[in-house]
Amino acid sequence: MTIQTAENLPTWDLSHLYSAPDSTELRTDLAKGKTMAENFAKIYQGKLADIDGATFAKALTEFEEMEDLLGRVVSYAQLLYAGDNTDGAIAQFYQNMQEEITNLSSLILFFTLEINKLEDATLEKLFEDDGVAKYKSWIMDVRVHRPYQLSDDMERLLMEKSVSGKRAWNRLFDETMAGLRFPFQGENVTNSEILDKMSSKDGAVRKEAAKSFGKVLGDNIRLFSLITNTLAKDKATEDQWRGLERPISARNLSNLVEDEVVEALIGSVKDNYADLAHRYYSLKAKWFGVDKMDYWDRNAPLPEDDDSLVPWDKAQETVLKAYNSFDPEMAKIGKKFFDQNWIDVPPRAGKDSGAFAHPVTPSAHPYILLNYHGKVRDVMTLAHELGHGVHQVLAAKQGALMADTPLTLAETASVFGEMLTFRSMLDQETDEKKRRIMLAGKVEDMLNTVVRQVAFCDFERRVHDERKKGELTPDQIGSIWMEVQAESLGPAFRFDEEYKHYWAYIPHFIHTPFYVYAYAFGDCLVNSLYDVFQSGHEGFQAKYLEMLSAGGTKRHKELLAPFGLDASDPDFWKRGLNVVSGFIDELEDVL
Repeated sequence: MTIQTAENLPTWDLSHLYSAPDSTELRTDLAKGKTMAENFAKIYQGKLADIDGATFAKALTEFEEMEDLLGRVVSYAQLLYAGDNTDGAIAQFYQNMQEEITNLSSLILFFTLEINKLEDATLEKLFEDDGVAKYKSWIMDVRVHRPYQLSDDMERLLMEKSVSGKRAWNRLFDETMAGLRFPFQGENVTNSEILDKMSSKDGAVRKEAAKSFGKVLGDNIRLFSLITNTLAKDKATEDQWRGLERPISARNLSNLVEDEVVEALIGSVKDNYADLAHRYYSLKAKWFGVDKMDYWDRNAPLPEDDDSLVPWDKAQETVLKAYNSFDPEMAKIGKKFFDQNWIDVPPRAGKDSGAFAHPVTPSAHPYILLNYHGKVRDVMTLAHELGHGVHQVLAAKQGALMADTPLTLAETASVFGEMLTFRSMLDQETDEKKRRIMLAGKVEDMLNTVVRQVAFCDFERRVHDERKKGELTPDQIGSIWMEVQAESLGPAFRFDEEYKHYWAYIPHFIHTPFYVYAYAFGDCLVNSLYDVFQSGHEGFQAKYLEMLSAGGTKRHKELLAPFGLDASDPDFWKRGLNVVSGFIDELEDVL
């Protein structure tokens, strides 16, 4: 059985949004957006404190319409750019669209600023209007930032300068990473290709790939350090002006999750490093017949694994079958991504590495980006991103202002989709050796999602805290990375010198500081949620789809209450981590 070549793998059709960057439709939408924004400012700016409920409801509807329109344009530019970071014309278009959308957004920025200036009593009176009440969850989410809001002029300045500030540094990182080539067996390969080699069954291949990856990152480490230092300082400056005490606080606010809940999660995972990662990787070292593994063996297939490739058609069938077994509606929505070309699959030069699901806007539909190499992990990645996509489709009915969920809850559907697919594949496998290999693979994926992401968060914390004392050298950042990796992964690994540069390729550190704990949040949450499902909770599927359909209209307490779960309960995270620990127990029992 052979895997399809990259040429035969499907790519997305962005003409669903616009036919081309210079299309008449796109220019018409931009002109319409400008007119709407200017008229909106003329009618409502400076007047929110004095308008009645019906007028405020009309303003909210108009604001939502503009957000959808502008979101469609910038999403198209983002997706084009993700498909090829190295095309100069696309990069120029992406930058120009960011600038135009930022300019238009700055015209209507006053709206959220003035909402935060309203007195509670005034707002309560406005909520008596049904049209305003419809948007209550969004309004209350906006007001979470009220204590940290700056003057109108300062907020507008920060928004307008972001294009030439942090977004420009983001672009520099993206284009640098996309342009890097890594020597491997006489060829120069891309980021995605070299990372794929590091999970090869051949140890010599893994070593060569790992050494090459580390060397090229090291050759460019001064630039990556400059980007990291600059963005950390930029963040610290803004946090100080806003009165945010800790670097992670802004992310917690945007995630609508309490500081103490995040601290409980991070603390629980770190307390369990030994029981989870240290214990499993010591077990893996025994499978390899060694006391210590080299760092490039972390994602190595087990010795008994045949490392067979999964054709794309089989991957699609596997995931949709798992979704259908849980609920046919999920599979029906998921199938649209394949049938209507909402997905871009093949690895190629210039394309974003990794994978994502982009919600675009409720008036359109999501798109998924993958880099499919045919590994079982790639099947799990498809299940993960399709979970996001299904979530985004279901939540679209909430509209442009309330469809998006906080990052922590956004990872729920994706990780749940992975779990459904894994359980389906495990249940169908009758060979005990293959079942053991699948179980070990799932444990590794969970460790990558929980332990590794919390370690990433710990790395970010230390870097941002140290940056407050002054600029960090590449060696200082590398030392923090090595300390965190040794603490989290445990004594079963040897870390060579070039591994100290591996922090540099993680895009979340650059684009969305402290995003990473959301993966651990989602994984532990899903473990608890799946435990409830397996226990035969009545009406689980209907409640689950209702939870996804809520979009951003509810917080985690409201969403989890129907399942009898509470993320603020100290035992909640332990319950999720016990699932991972239990899988490791099973693996120990069969050795």
